[in-house]
Amino acid sequence: MKHIGYITHSDCMIHDMGHFHPESPMRLQAIDTRLQAQGMMLDLTRMEAVPADLSVIERAHPRQYVHNIEQIGYDAMRGDLIPVDGDTSIGPGSLRAALLAAGAGCQAVDAIMAGSIDRAFCATRPPGHHAEKSLAMGFCLFNNVAIAALHAIEVYGLERVAIVDFDVHHGNGTVDIFRDDPRVMVCSSFQHPFYPNRHVEAQGDHLIMAPIDSGSDGLVYRKRVEKPFFDALDRFKPELVIVSAGFDGHAEDPLGELKLVEDDYRWLTTLINDIANRHADGRIVSILEGGYHLGALGRSVCAHLEMMLHD
Repeated sequence: MKHIGYITHSDCMIHDMGHFHPESPMRLQAIDTRLQAQGMMLDLTRMEAVPADLSVIERAHPRQYVHNIEQIGYDAMRGDLIPVDGDTSIGPGSLRAALLAAGAGCQAVDAIMAGSIDRAFCATRPPGHHAEKSLAMGFCLFNNVAIAALHAIEVYGLERVAIVDFDVHHGNGTVDIFRDDPRVMVCSSFQHPFYPNRHVEAQGDHLIMAPIDSGSDGLVYRKRVEKPFFDALDRFKPELVIVSAGFDGHAEDPLGELKLVEDDYRWLTTLINDIANRHADGRIVSILEGGYHLGALGRSVCAHLEMMLHD
């Protein structure tokens, strides 16, 4: 059984964009409750997330953008909810949560590279994969997976990092950040045409896109992603695999129109394990993105972690 770090923080729940917003603080509670009920928390090493320094975030985002988000975060501490995008707002607890979410991925990289854990799952929010270099959108402020990837490259000298994004929405922000950086391979599967409809046509041997038709089930999904993703990853030979773990492709999710179930996440995680075992000494950092049906989210994360544990 692998030694898995479970990195989270209660302050990730103080980011609140409104009572009816789907990116709810209850998402983390649903995951924690399900892991406890399944007895899986006993197999995980719980770690408290540490906030990222702004200089670490500036590896992925320009300094002025980071400063602007920081300033809005301070302004919101007066009790305001300040919109930064049509569906994304910053409230009193948002800056603290965003710094923790950005820091958790780097913390996971540090612990794995130090050998204290084999793999990690970051149960943090807000999510990050829609955050472009200079644009907050899609519930995202900082691009957590991009920050973790660049941390691994800058601090540990890794030359090849892979990001596998299976959220129902395209990881446009991650593609935007790494469009011209072949050190990072981005593999993104997503419902198409669908939000956000940005950077879908980006070209590059290190950018692997798998658009999926609305209504597709797990069989269609598996056929669509298996060969292009994993042939490319085998050629790339990543030294670390980072996962944008979005579970809103689940059939019960209200925001997506794919028909995936828990077994599909088990299958996908097994293939990610295989790539990591062949090329990266088993090193995987998985970071929560979407997933908005609380029951389906909890079950899907359990399925994902089950496969990461019992590899």
